[in-house]
Amino acid sequence: MTTALMTRSEQPTLDDYPTRKNHTPALLYRKDATVWGEAGDGPLEHEDLAGYDQKGYLQIGSLLNPEELEKYRGELHRLSGDRELKRDERVVVERASDEVRSIFEVHKISPVFADLVRDPRIIGRARQILGSDVYVHQSRVNYKPGFGGADFFWHSDFETWHAEDGMPRMRAVSISIALTDNYQHNGALMIMPGSHRTFVSCVGETPKDHYRASLKTQEIGTPDQGSLSILAGKHGIDVLTGPAGGAIMFDSNCMHGSNGNITPFPRSNIFIVFNSVDNTCVEPFAAPKPRPSFLGARDFTPVK
Repeated sequence: MTTALMTRSEQPTLDDYPTRKNHTPALLYRKDATVWGEAGDGPLEHEDLAGYDQKGYLQIGSLLNPEELEKYRGELHRLSGDRELKRDERVVVERASDEVRSIFEVHKISPVFADLVRDPRIIGRARQILGSDVYVHQSRVNYKPGFGGADFFWHSDFETWHAEDGMPRMRAVSISIALTDNYQHNGALMIMPGSHRTFVSCVGETPKDHYRASLKTQEIGTPDQGSLSILAGKHGIDVLTGPAGGAIMFDSNCMHGSNGNITPFPRSNIFIVFNSVDNTCVEPFAAPKPRPSFLGARDFTPVK
């Protein structure tokens, strides 16, 4: 059953993570837990959960076997070559070329990826970390082709999901599954370990239909250089490399980004965001209206 969208009058009046409302940025303490479940609730051991709580992320060395990798790479190739799909609003192309950058809501576009979302190895870990049933807030495949894959500037996903989608609390987890090898030099994910405990309140009012521009290059909702310097100085930066078939799970408020890819080696991944069914989105906290559902789901049906 789909949970009804809360009206503005039903929305919690207290905003613990105000952003895009002041003229100066601010660093705010996190007010939510990072791990909501326990070791006996799923496949993750106590040490895994403790590490996730401390750093805000967890690396899984081998999640997909070679046969599965081949299947998902084939589906990735099929989708990127679909000319009709390329005209869909859910497909984003590179700024400097016509190559596909991302395909959103991929679990609804592709039955192959729909099955992956329900995989017990993935959904079990998400439920355990969030301590509840979960639904898919967002899914996409990312392509970072060789000789031209663009960068993703530093950001906290929660800042956008809170401001523009109406996600109330930091009770969501993302999983990035590598379909290609991740090297330091081909745009691997970078995370500031421990940064999930600090929320960066950004400046700049959200324009109408901001998502159209932000999918190409985001400016509103990105942290200022001063805040980034403080976080990097305190936490450092981890570059998360690893072989194809591995995965990274990370908290919604982790400060992360990636460099462009000027090497011949492509970097592609599947990206799924799970949100707790106890943290469903309300009206946006700093935007005129919610983003389209392919970016921030308004269907809160638990994944089974």
